Amino acid sequence: MAKPRASIPLLEVENVLPIVSKISLFGGLSEKQLYTVLRLLETVDYDRGEFIFEAGDAPSEIYIVWQGSVELVLDAKGSPLAVAVFGVGQCFGETAVIGIERHTAATVAKEDTKLIVLPREGLFGLWETDKELFGMLVLNIAREACRRLHRADEAMLHYFADRR
Repeated sequence: MAKPRASIPLLEVENVLPIVSKISLFGGLSEKQLYTVLRLLETVDYDRGEFIFEAGDAPSEIYIVWQGSVELVLDAKGSPLAVAVFGVGQCFGETAVIGIERHTAATVAKEDTKLIVLPREGLFGLWETDKELFGMLVLNIAREACRRLHRADEAMLHYFADRR
């Protein structure tokens, strides 16, 4: 299990605005909705090589790369296998939060990394306070999950086509 890190509220909102357009989770939000979400966000720093979460951990946050990069790592028969790298503006952990499923892979900071996190409680709290915003965020998460599934399908099709 990855060591829990203390996160702090996102106080530097102006500094994150330049990457907001790269964050698929925030697509289609009005300015008012965006600022509502920004008030829920926190930041956390990870050193190079540090685990953010490990396979089997319960999901607690949606992560957005602010600075640095993060590798998604599978344990393939005892050998770690990096299967994806998340860069600035990319999200991860969101499907586990929405699906209420334990993480199926680990994530590790590829370099010193600063993450923006949306705590699960903050996201689900929107259900009570702003159902329209909650619906937009969940729709954006579903779209991102579908994009990833499509890319995984394409990779599998190419893999099996090459094996014939």
